[in-house]
Amino acid sequence: MVVKIMTSDLGLLTNFGKQLQRRVGESDEELRDRLIESLCKVRSKRRSLVLLKPNRAQREYSRRCTKRNIVLKARQLGITTYVAARFFMQTITQPGTTTVQVAHNQESAEEIFQIVRRFREHLPETMLEGVLVTSRANVRQIVLPKLDSEYRVATAADPNAGRGMTIHNLHCSEVARWPRDGAETLTSLRAAVPEDGEIVLESTPNGAGGFFYDEWQRAEETGYTRHFFPWWLGGEYADQKADILAESYTEEERRLVESHGLTSAQIAWRRNNRAQHRTLAAQEFAEDPDTCFLASGECIFDLDSIEEGLKECGEPIESHDNGRMLMWLPPHGDKQYIVGVDPAGGGSEGDYSCAQVIERRTAMHCAELHGHFSPRELANRLAALGEAYNGALLAVERNNHGYGVLAHLRASGYQNVYREGGQEGWLTSALSRPAMIENLAAVLALAPRLFRSRRVLNECRTFVRHADGSSSATSGTHDDCVMAMAVAMAVRREVAGKSSGLWECSLVTDRGLEVG
Repeated sequence: MVVKIMTSDLGLLTNFGKQLQRRVGESDEELRDRLIESLCKVRSKRRSLVLLKPNRAQREYSRRCTKRNIVLKARQLGITTYVAARFFMQTITQPGTTTVQVAHNQESAEEIFQIVRRFREHLPETMLEGVLVTSRANVRQIVLPKLDSEYRVATAADPNAGRGMTIHNLHCSEVARWPRDGAETLTSLRAAVPEDGEIVLESTPNGAGGFFYDEWQRAEETGYTRHFFPWWLGGEYADQKADILAESYTEEERRLVESHGLTSAQIAWRRNNRAQHRTLAAQEFAEDPDTCFLASGECIFDLDSIEEGLKECGEPIESHDNGRMLMWLPPHGDKQYIVGVDPAGGGSEGDYSCAQVIERRTAMHCAELHGHFSPRELANRLAALGEAYNGALLAVERNNHGYGVLAHLRASGYQNVYREGGQEGWLTSALSRPAMIENLAAVLALAPRLFRSRRVLNECRTFVRHADGSSSATSGTHDDCVMAMAVAMAVRREVAGKSSGLWECSLVTDRGLEVG
């Protein structure tokens, strides 16, 4: 049922607003979307201007949505557009409403605002001349003074997004692709939403890690409703010209047909899509909420070994400085130790500095230093850590910020600093980095119980190989613990001699790698 609305009467608008506020199950799905279908115009894929008619995924979201929602989806299902339409209707029908949509980058923010601006510009003229007159409709902000309502579109990179506001409707888009400090932005935004406000966290998958992945995994305990929308809910994902016989279906294709009712045209589209996008197909066009995360970039490290390590790593015997210094194995007798160090800039945001302590003979993980430190503070902490572990060999990555740390170490008088080619420090280069990562991956696969730190293992989980062959942490995650451990393991191999390092470890025991 579509209702024609050609009035500026505030009472009629707010009456529909009350209907839109009703909880799922208390009103008909058609009633919830009638304003959207009657008023919201969008640009179709054929570039014509049409009323928004909710598709299958949008209708399913409308039916199940609550006050707290997290949406994992395949790309281009129109969820962002539908949430924008829903929140726009609430903003113009419920006086005193503030809506904020947050995109992962500037370009996406502009696209979302264009959608919302189009909604407003194509409302009936009588509405625009009445209560919906704006005092501002630029800089990604629409202000409706007669309603005391406001609609904003911001980016996750803006640290002040939503600050000082009460937000009644919050939509965070492509959260898995927010910048590394996005978790802090999200915390600030959610704190601005009252209990009766509505929150939508939405994204395509981007690796089995990061704060969107964590939010999805613990949705039940945080009270968020999970919504998963696979690609086949998008009507255009079908190849009607293909002629595929059921006899040619693979076992996987047959399972999809039986479980989800896929047509031969959809199976044909799936085959073409997988041939074109290869490993990215399972990420961009998700089929289930588990494998789509694992498929988001090929994990460099063996996932089974990571899981085994996480089960065995246990709690540290000592924790100091609010968890920045963790110890699992204390220094012992005359054993020798190596400390791998990945330095950062020292600011309160961005990358962390990290140091990993391993026992030289067995490669057993002993301790971890992790936090935001200035070069001087990090050098002082490293000197103290090295002294505590029997004058350990300090292997500081000398790239970028490492030079400052090495200078302060030199000034401190600490003697046992790793040198390479006559220079202090370890150089991570385009040539050495792949070998470092491969070496660390080999150690993890051979002896996952060596690793005691959950931070290291969780970073391994989100360290992926990209389509261009490069490898790094997925967006929104860190790799400082991984790189510090990679330095430690690489230096261990170097000081033992390339012919007598990991590759001649003849025995793996509970004590670690025994060198033969």
